[in-house]
Parts: sequence; C-alpha cells; structure tokens
Amino acid sequence: EHLASLRAIPGLDVVRPGDANETAAAWRVILQRHHHPAGLVLSRQNLPVLADARAAAAGVPRGAYVLVEAADADADGGPVAPEVVIIATGSEVGVAAAARDILQASGTPTRVVSAPCLEWFAEQDEDYRARVLPEDAVVVSVEAGIAMGWREIVGARGEIVSIDHFGASAPGTRLFAEYGFTGEHVADVVRRALGRARA
Repeated sequence: EHLASLRAIPGLDVVRPGDANETAAAWRVILQRHHHPAGLVLSRQNLPVLADARAAAAGVPRGAYVLVEAADADADGGPVAPEVVIIATGSEVGVAAAARDILQASGTPTRVVSAPCLEWFAEQDEDYRARVLPEDAVVVSVEAGIAMGWREIVGARGEIVSIDHFGASAPGTRLFAEYGFTGEHVADVVRRALGRARA
C-alpha cells in the first residue's frame, strides 16, 4: 500500500530500482530532474546485479526498459518477438528473471521489463511504450505491493502478481515464498494468462 500511496501524490516520481546499477542510474536522473521531487524506494534485501551498467544508464531514465529479451526456443537462441512480457519493479525484477528462465526452457518466448519509475515511463512517447510492452504480448506485472495501478499497464488479458492484504514481518526470502513471489509461481500465473489468451 505504501507504493500506491506514494504514486498517488501529484508530481512525485516514485523510483524503485532493481539492483545497484539501476540505483546509480536512477540517482543520476533524480539529480538532473529539478522540476519534480522523487522518492527513492530501496530494498532491505541483498539483490543480485541483473542490469548491465550501460543498459541501466540508457533504460532507467525512460522509466521502464527491456532488461532481458525473449529468445527463440530453438538452438540459435536469437531474439524473437515475445509471447509474454513480465514487468517488475525493485527486488521483484529478479523474480521476473527467474520466471523467464522457466518459461523460456519450456518454449515460451518471454521478455523481462524492469520498471524503476512508472511516472517516467508514462512520459515516454507512445511508440517507445508500445515497443517495450507490445500489444500482442500477454503482460504480467510483479510487484510486492497492492494491485492498484497495474491493470492499466497489463491490460485486460494480463495478470497482476501482488499483495492485496496487510503483510507480515519475516525475512524477505520467506515472505516472497509465502506470498507467491517466486519464479515458479509467476511462471504458473503466466501459463494461466496464456491459456486464457489462446482460448
């Protein structure tokens, strides 16, 4: 609920980077944006570095960007149009990447989009947003907060992995497993969404 309440504040940029490289890139952007205040929402957990420093420097200012591209399921493994896009923020970007690995292994071309700042993404032109989140892909969001605000991003065919009840206090890994923020659970949610989209 804290993320949704912060995003409801007019003019506040809510920035939730997914790793150290995104944090550095976000800090640089925040220092350059003098017309808006920003809230930098960081994780208590140790997070792996997923974003290449150059990719983060180019992608973070746009609010959301392709972190890991979908790949062909055949031997060459080259990039292809994604059947699924998993969009995530903060520590959940790693969960999205784990789900992608599972889905790719079963032959589903899956893209991971890191979205450190939805406000910055909303400022981008329609062409860029459509390239990041293609209309013909099933979009699933992953964020350890309430679902509010995500339906507009994932669309009617998409799914939202969220926590829509008051949380508990425990180590992060235990809470993530308890509330379904695992690669396996997100992959299951994606499969259900794909099943409905294909029906």
